[in-house]
Amino acid sequence: MRPRPGADGRDIAYNPSLTQITDERKTMSPDESVMPMGLEEALYFQRLWNECGDAREFACRVLSLVMNAVMDEQAQLACGAARGERTRARTNSRNGYRPRTLKTATGDVELRIPKLREGSYFPEEMLTRWSRVDVSVAALVREMYVSGVSTRKVERVAERLGISSLSSSEVSRLCGELDAEVEALRGRDLSRTPCCYLWLDATYMSCREGSVVSSHAVVTAIGLGADGRKHVLGVEAMDTESEEGWNGFLAGLKARGLSGVRLVVSDAHAGLVAAIARQLQGCAWQRCITHLQRNLQSAMAGRPQASKECVAKLVHAACYESDPELSRAIWEEAAPWVGRASPRAAEIFSAAEDSALAFQAFPGAHWAKLRTNNVQERANREIKRRCRVVQSFPSVGSMLRLSAASILSEEGRWATQRVFSEESAALGFRDPGPGEAPSRERREALERRAARIVAEITEAYGLRKE
Repeated sequence: MRPRPGADGRDIAYNPSLTQITDERKTMSPDESVMPMGLEEALYFQRLWNECGDAREFACRVLSLVMNAVMDEQAQLACGAARGERTRARTNSRNGYRPRTLKTATGDVELRIPKLREGSYFPEEMLTRWSRVDVSVAALVREMYVSGVSTRKVERVAERLGISSLSSSEVSRLCGELDAEVEALRGRDLSRTPCCYLWLDATYMSCREGSVVSSHAVVTAIGLGADGRKHVLGVEAMDTESEEGWNGFLAGLKARGLSGVRLVVSDAHAGLVAAIARQLQGCAWQRCITHLQRNLQSAMAGRPQASKECVAKLVHAACYESDPELSRAIWEEAAPWVGRASPRAAEIFSAAEDSALAFQAFPGAHWAKLRTNNVQERANREIKRRCRVVQSFPSVGSMLRLSAASILSEEGRWATQRVFSEESAALGFRDPGPGEAPSRERREALERRAARIVAEITEAYGLRKE
């Protein structure tokens, strides 16, 4: 049944008779015909449409008819004669059918695969052996899994699509095919992707080993390539962020061809910092400003909240100045104030000057991406968002699979946008060289301005110089 416009312009139900269909087909040109079918076939499909509840069910029925017809034709060619035909050209004969349900994006399709008395027949150009799931459904399931949908929810979504008996174990099996992509990422040749900047970090998740559930670290490396885009360089699972573990991870990146790194951005984990100094000699290290502010505030436990906020603001003031010399002057001016607030915080603050301001030796247009480890934090947030539904992974392999697939999905999005232009990214590979020392007059002017900035910040928080 199909609609036709009435006299008032609205559609009315139209159920043509056999005579009307015949008359219409006589006046229809070949170009106007949607499918080259006879009258009998047209009426059959009309009845089929009336029997189906919606377009999805109709598509499943039609797909089943077409695929079964193609398989029957191929079986006849294999036999050398049609079914029931007796000729000297016949080389084989039919022996019934093998029923099979194929799960597709439109729903379950019932197939009847012909059997032969001699040899075997299988439509490999249409179906995959031992698989009852269409390629498009497998891709859909994997995409939902990587996007953070649990296996049970995937099963419910499949039922709404008309796909029956897609169990959580079958979803896990389909997602196991992601292992090849994960291994390709972990073994990717990096010699063709020189990176001037490298961001390193780890995120922790619960994982079962035997009967014990423990916390494991998923460490990732993201680099900025010469094309101005971010690239995933490596993903690995560790028991803990030890120096030995980070050494092995960074050594693996170098063995795969990592080169060109001028600056590494990370937090101040002792094992990671030691591994950077050992494996990436000659590279500058940038300490994440956000993590430094948190570390300083943690060192000031028991101190007034105003003092904690004031110290964090002093770090911000020094690191967000456009003049590197003024940043150094502010840092030196703020050191005594931090010492009076907390001796422990003063030790961290003084030791962090060079690593916190290392980014200023590179092009100013890049500073916003180098001050903090936000590149890694955003990637870790996406991994956590997708892994949150799992809560506790059954194995390290499954944890690594989903984590790597998640960050690979993010890399696909990065491929459509540049962080910097190629010309700007090329500046990151250059040696900044030594800077000129400021003159005495400029140094005194910088000290006066730094003292004024520090005084304004401390007074804003109600602190006075003793």
